[in-house]
Amino acid sequence: MMTSKWVFDLKDEDTYWCTADIGWVTGPQLYRLRPTGHGATSVMYEGAPNWPHDGRFWEIIEKYRVNIFYTAPTAIRAFIKWGDQWPQKYDLSSLRLLGSVGEPINPEAWMCGYLPHDRRRSDVRSSDTLWQDRNRARS
Repeated sequence: MMTSKWVFDLKDEDTYWCTADIGWVTGPQLYRLRPTGHGATSVMYEGAPNWPHDGRFWEIIEKYRVNIFYTAPTAIRAFIKWGDQWPQKYDLSSLRLLGSVGEPINPEAWMCGYLPHDRRRSDVRSSDTLWQDRNRARS
């Protein structure tokens, strides 16, 4: 579990949200063991990322003051498709790390940093952890 603490810089006061399916082989680790094992709070959400609207994930980040947001490149590409107006509507100042997992991330998704250009901050870092869930390097 120490690798997770180092990669995510987990702190007791953090609110961590991994959007992975809890039924995925690593779901229990990503939701419960890693963040809570280091004292952080973990957000769990069941539902589509665009119900009842395309800003649902941003709304949750604002509501729960999520610091660490960990999702798949597929979701990032959907955010890009849905447009900048959705993250513009929410206070995302709590974010300090954006993580990507589950599949290779394409350059456009990586460069978008999940956020519109005018909302990006130099103090928010990104981490792509493709395959690290399979080789146990992130346990």
